[in-house]
Amino acid sequence: MSDAPRMVMCKKLGKELPGLSRPPYKNELGKRIYEEISKEAWGMWLKDSVKYINTYGVDLSSPDGQKFMFEQCKVYFGFEEGELAKTAFVPAAGDAKE
Repeated sequence: MSDAPRMVMCKKLGKELPGLSRPPYKNELGKRIYEEISKEAWGMWLKDSVKYINTYGVDLSSPDGQKFMFEQCKVYFGFEEGELAKTAFVPAAGDAKE
């Protein structure tokens, strides 16, 4: 068995990068992320998703919370057209990445 990482053409970052070791969700979205999103882009989503959870007080154990986050995830990765929800995130002074 090879130790080389599984490579994917990342839809989010537009280049071939190492992929996830398994689908992050047990649904069609998880399967698509596994096939089309790199480990690096997934890490970006995990970091950015906290902004939505904090801004909207998302309860990830509720069906409504999960639906909201799945919808944001689809738009974030470009699987669906739409606009991401606004967040209350404000970069720290001197942290002008956005």
